[in-house]
Amino acid sequence: MLSKGEIDSKKVRVEFSLEDMDMSGFQKGATYEQIKTYVLEHTGLKVSSLYISQVKRKCGLDVGQNYNLSKKENGKVPKCPPEKEAAIMDALKHFGMI
Repeated sequence: MLSKGEIDSKKVRVEFSLEDMDMSGFQKGATYEQIKTYVLEHTGLKVSSLYISQVKRKCGLDVGQNYNLSKKENGKVPKCPPEKEAAIMDALKHFGMI
């Protein structure tokens, strides 16, 4: 009825219950920005998204595709330093991701 324009009101009230919804598609854990903030607040270290994705891969967690690839054939990728890796691991544990 709404799509056919048969409702006069410009406001439509919609109600739904979260109990009926399939929540399995939602990711458990934190965003990269939340991880960066947690690490900065607890250790004072700034970490990059690259370092976070490297640690997540090490732990077997899903990582999105990198669209910011180097145009060079042999582009060097910096490795995450051990102290930052430990801080990121702590953040992943804090957020219940590992």
